[in-house]
This record gives sequence, C-alpha cells and structure tokens, in this order.
Amino acid sequence: MLPIDAAAHSSRWRRRHPLEKAFLGFGLTLCAVGLPPWPGAVLVAAATLAVLLGPAGVPGRQLWRAFRIPLGFCVTGAVPLLFEVGGPRGLVALAPDGPAHAVELLLRTASASLGVLLFAFTTPVSDVLPRLVRAGVPAPVVDVALVMYRIIFLLLDSMAKIRQAQAARLGHTTRAATWRSLAGLGATTFVRAFDRAQRLQSGLAGRGYDGTLRVLVPACAVSRRFLTATGVLLAGLVALTLVLERFLP
Repeated sequence: MLPIDAAAHSSRWRRRHPLEKAFLGFGLTLCAVGLPPWPGAVLVAAATLAVLLGPAGVPGRQLWRAFRIPLGFCVTGAVPLLFEVGGPRGLVALAPDGPAHAVELLLRTASASLGVLLFAFTTPVSDVLPRLVRAGVPAPVVDVALVMYRIIFLLLDSMAKIRQAQAARLGHTTRAATWRSLAGLGATTFVRAFDRAQRLQSGLAGRGYDGTLRVLVPACAVSRRFLTATGVLLAGLVALTLVLERFLP
C-alpha cells in the first residue's frame, strides 16, 4: 500500500462521507484556481495547510513527501514563463513580466495541489469508487477501476519482492548488473501482470460474476454541520480575498 493510501485509511476523517471531503478539498481547489493569485492563492494555501495539519491530522512529514512531487511539476511549469523566445532582444531572453507570471502560476498550482491532497489524504479510493455508481457513473467503468486499483498494489508488491531477491543475489553491484536486473524486473512484471489478471478473472467467474462487482459500502450519513462549516470557510476566503485585493498592492 502506498503511504498516501495508508494515511487515508488511518485518517481522523476516515468515517466521514466522501461527499463532505470532496466539497472541502475540491472547493478549496476551485478557489485556488478562480481567485486572484495574490492574495487569494496564498490564503487558500494557508487555510488548506491549517485543515490538513489540524482537524485532518495529517503528519507534516507525510504531507511534504506527497506534496514535493506535484510541487516539482508546478515549478517546472512556471520556469518557462521567465523567458521569451524570439523578438528584438534575442533568440532567448528574460520576459519583462516573466517573474510575476511565474509566481502567479506557482501560487495557483501549488495551492490547488494542496486542495487535491486534502481529499487524497482523508479519503481512501475504496470508499469513493463504489459510491460513483449512485452518482451516475456506469457500473462497468467502476468495476474496471476497482480491479485495476487492486492489480496495481499486487504488481507493486511483486516488484518489491523481485527487487529484494535481485539485491540478495548481488544484482545491483555494477552498472551492467543493474541494467540486467531492470530488464529482468520489467519482463517478470509484464508476465505476472497477465497471470494476475487471468487468476483474478478465474476467481470472479468461480464466484458467479455477472458483470457487476457488489461491494459492501459502510453506511455513512452526510453531516450538514460539516457542509455548512465548509461553505462558510469557502465564502470567507472569497470575501477576504476581495477585501484584501483592494488594499494590497
């Protein structure tokens, strides 16, 4: 199991309805994208961090490990805005408004990523997928997603065991041995993926699979108090941004 999935299953909000957490997480994401970067994205990022580290109880170290990957993509996307190609100042030159645009993009994308991580750190995928059928998503699409979600972890576990076996047999001592081990890892994982899929299909057929995976979904009521508090938070962020935008440069 991935660290973010383990954190979601052990989250304080594990028993809350996914709709509540989706409203909060994706609402903050929409605010980060729709509000002005300054001060809107900064306020959204601060509020999201406060919720993650406070009521949601996400450890700071785990949050940073998960956030640094999308943050790298955010930085990579912002760097090209610093330059302009062609023009009177040369083939490649610094753009006049490049730093401002780069910072705005970085603030928007970073704060939006925190909103998505809020949902991911508090809601296991196994709680979301079965409820998508009630939301109108076709059942076969949800079934395929559930099966793929299961196979991904099986393959990751198989890859970890193969790498451990290769390391025990000195398969990573030299560069040539490392490349041979990687090739063997890829080939073995490819074969095992088809074997796992065939065994899964046989197991489903033996249990009377008729085209629909019936999963027991724990009963969970939607909290109106939580939804109200979330609406107040989002409205407060919007109002505070519009007020501060008049006074801040």
